[in-house]
Amino acid sequence: MTGYISGDSRSQSTLFPEALDDYISVDNSIRFIDVFVDELQLTQLGFLRTEPCHTGRPGYSPATMLKLYLYGYLNRIQSSRRLEREAQRNVELMWLIQRLAPDFKTIADFRKDNGKGIKNVCRTFINLCRRMNMFADAVVAVDGSKFKAVNSTDRNYTQATIKRRIERTEKHIEGYLAKLDATDKDDMHQGVEPLKTKLNTLKAHLAELQAIDAEVQSSPDKQVSLTDSDCRSMKSGSIGRTVGYNVQTAVDTKHHLIVAHYVTSSGTDRGELNLIGRQAQEAIGKTDITVLADKGYYSGDTIKAAQDEGMMPVVPKAMTSANTKKGMFNKNDFIYHADTNSYTCPTGQVLPYSFESSENGRAIWIYTSTQSCKECQIKSQCTTSKTRRIRRWEHEDRLDKMEAKLKAHPESMTVRKSTVEHPFGTIKSWMGATHFLTRRLHNVSTEMSLHVLAYNMKRMLNIMDQSELMEAVRA
Repeated sequence: MTGYISGDSRSQSTLFPEALDDYISVDNSIRFIDVFVDELQLTQLGFLRTEPCHTGRPGYSPATMLKLYLYGYLNRIQSSRRLEREAQRNVELMWLIQRLAPDFKTIADFRKDNGKGIKNVCRTFINLCRRMNMFADAVVAVDGSKFKAVNSTDRNYTQATIKRRIERTEKHIEGYLAKLDATDKDDMHQGVEPLKTKLNTLKAHLAELQAIDAEVQSSPDKQVSLTDSDCRSMKSGSIGRTVGYNVQTAVDTKHHLIVAHYVTSSGTDRGELNLIGRQAQEAIGKTDITVLADKGYYSGDTIKAAQDEGMMPVVPKAMTSANTKKGMFNKNDFIYHADTNSYTCPTGQVLPYSFESSENGRAIWIYTSTQSCKECQIKSQCTTSKTRRIRRWEHEDRLDKMEAKLKAHPESMTVRKSTVEHPFGTIKSWMGATHFLTRRLHNVSTEMSLHVLAYNMKRMLNIMDQSELMEAVRA
């Protein structure tokens, strides 16, 4: 057509073909990938086959395969089959891995066999960020998010689901038996064989369900997943339940870099604060860090352990009192006086220290005043027992100080949410609807490390000039 920009003829030969390097601009991110991987000590990081064998067919260098994966995860290409296709047609990949084209099985095996090395590369990049003074503020926000596993909901069994499926199958069997009895009364006996076939199928399915039920009952958490045995059904916000994994992250509040992460099969965040905090301390290189978390992490023992290790956790208190739902006074309505070790109730009466009890190895102080409760005019708004008792943990003063700090800085929770939620949303968007592609906890952890490494790389390339970053890598 005339009037439009014309391209070159596909059959036109050129005397001097262009070099592949001419297609890659100076500021293309794959140049940073190339420099970063070339500067890594892959043997020390734990990669396999870093030394070529002297016999047999030569294999691909771990550096080449790592470059391939980093490019894929930076460009939302996580599948080994898709990476195989891209290596054969993508000019950037041809430049990056020097026109090599490994097959999908080789690509998949590299990720499966080099989990340790990939995780160490992720830590190495965080160390690079630390050397560049990216974590000067030493404030991190932590959170957990549920990521879907390969395992479907239908292939996950809990005590409730297996009971429901067994009952439904037994009901179907009863229905077919009734139909079979009705057919037997018919002299023609028409349709008997199809009914027997369906009945036998249901009985075989019932036997399978009963075998799974026995496996569920013997499991420590009373749950079994058939496709990926490590994943679990867990509550996932407003969408109900997800069969997957709980990914814990610690994100720097200044530059929004993921400084630490790990994957767990536990469906709750309670008890995870100390572990993710220790990893953040190691990544930042400081012990006196501030850790912002939501109320799902609130646990007295965990918070105390975090404080003992030098952290300063800031976690809002979880309100679990049954009195609150009934519209009655809860513990927050009582004022504690440290000087007299006593509480004052909403009517101004004093509840002195009475005795100490033990609960799960924890020392609990009990405060009560029998006479004051007997004469109280609004006792019905406080308790249904003879007297109101206030329970206080021996180390609750630490929790009180943390709560006072949170009240003095209420914006901390806004900072936490705006910091740690965005990386989760970004990574899930990169993953697509299916989330994880691999099975078992160790493989899923490797896959998550690649996502975190790609996220941090892209974040750093947005924060600073690529040439400065490449100079820091070479230093």
